[in-house]
Amino acid sequence: MEAFSWRRFSQTLRMIRLGCFLLLFGLTHVMASYPIWWSLAVGHQYSSLGTQPILCGSIPGLVPKQLRFCRNYVEIMPSVAEGVKIGIQECQHQFRGRRWNCTTLNDNLAIFGPVLDKATRESAFVHAIASAGVAFAVTRACGEGSATICGCDTRHKGPPGEGWKWGGCSEDVEFGSSVSREFADARENRPDARSAMNRQNNEAGRMSLNDNMFLKCKCHGLSGSCEVKTCWWSQPDFRVIGDYMKDKYDSASEMVVEKHKESRGWVETLRPKYNYFKPPTDRDLVYYESSPNFCDPNPVTGSFGTRDRVCNLTSHGIDGCDLLCCGRGHNTRTEKRKEKCHCIFHWCCYVSCQECVRDYDVHTCK
Repeated sequence: MEAFSWRRFSQTLRMIRLGCFLLLFGLTHVMASYPIWWSLAVGHQYSSLGTQPILCGSIPGLVPKQLRFCRNYVEIMPSVAEGVKIGIQECQHQFRGRRWNCTTLNDNLAIFGPVLDKATRESAFVHAIASAGVAFAVTRACGEGSATICGCDTRHKGPPGEGWKWGGCSEDVEFGSSVSREFADARENRPDARSAMNRQNNEAGRMSLNDNMFLKCKCHGLSGSCEVKTCWWSQPDFRVIGDYMKDKYDSASEMVVEKHKESRGWVETLRPKYNYFKPPTDRDLVYYESSPNFCDPNPVTGSFGTRDRVCNLTSHGIDGCDLLCCGRGHNTRTEKRKEKCHCIFHWCCYVSCQECVRDYDVHTCK
């Protein structure tokens, strides 16, 4: 009996050790897959940013360089989190009608699940839009005076034009991009293909801001005569960046991995898979693994499938019921919705409306 008890104890101990190993292996795998500090932008951590100071040591997944940056520049860390947040929101908008719709998980450090473990187009887009979001939010916060370590860009590019002069607050996108580069790229220093891919896509996202900056002007003069205009450099609405990066996603370059022996050891680099296509520039997205079809739930790939997703019956695109539902067909139900109707403008100056109930057909994938 005593020998049996010791045997059971030994077996239990081995199981505990195995469990600890799998837990540590899983955590290491998650940390190696993609930045789990992105979780700062979702759930209760994000909602508490405005009311509680950021404790850098409590942010999951920071490498030493990021931890030092956070402690030295803690006042801009809320903007870093805000940037990841708007990047995720833009991702969900751009992919709202596709099989993978940029779903996030609130109860997981890896907020996209296993989807970004593979070096796919989706991974390329998420890294690019998140890095662009960080640069955008930091730049905007500096221009609004929310941070004391930065401000407006005083290095105006070129002389003023005819009928206008420099004025206002030109947004310092170079500073915002440098923060994004210093923080987001800190963990991408490994000599492997995935780090090379992430660095390329992160930089492509940041460069999208430079490519879309525009002159914003304000008129001065009697009765709005616009005798003189003052102008400054401004970032566009982030939707412009999202549309721009979505085009880059559609035209992303497929790469292959090559290994080279250097003085520091083996180094992986990327080269275009097809020589007859134009090679990617610094502004293009790259990937080297194929995407799953995302039609069916798959815990290994992180696919949620498309069952019960709303589809567009009249569309022949990816958001249409034929493609989004992967050939499984769709269900149709009728919903009643309240809307404003029969609106009348009254002089002066208000509008009165009635409330109408209308029936709408809603189509969902089987």
